[in-house]
Amino acid sequence: MSRVRYHRAESFFRTLERVRCGRTSDTLYLAGIVAQLGLSAHLLDVGFPDDWCARHIGLRVTKALTYANATGFGHECADMARLADVLTPYWVWRRPHLDGEPTPDNGGFTIEQIQPLLRALLERVHSVTGHPRPNGWHQRRDDRA
Repeated sequence: MSRVRYHRAESFFRTLERVRCGRTSDTLYLAGIVAQLGLSAHLLDVGFPDDWCARHIGLRVTKALTYANATGFGHECADMARLADVLTPYWVWRRPHLDGEPTPDNGGFTIEQIQPLLRALLERVHSVTGHPRPNGWHQRRDDRA
């Protein structure tokens, strides 16, 4: 199940890359999905049951990142922690304009800043879990060292 979550995170990341000219709210919603899937892959890998994660973590990316780092994930990135706060809970970005609700604070993040943070998070998931890349995965030229 952990590998499937990681692969789904990579798939949603590819979708996120294609939304380059989309609205920031769409990007943040997809970013929440990517982060949560990636972090839950690690949490499942270290033994957290899926139903426990659903009940106690839910859509709170900050909480998932905290649990992941407490269990050896080792992704102590201040910008990712700040993005996790913006994404918690990530459903608020799905339709921020409905019901007269004000648009949530995006923390000043731009689409161009979000993608590298998520790419680094997924690289960490790949490294820590040891899961193979999804079929057809290839690293973009500008991601290569």
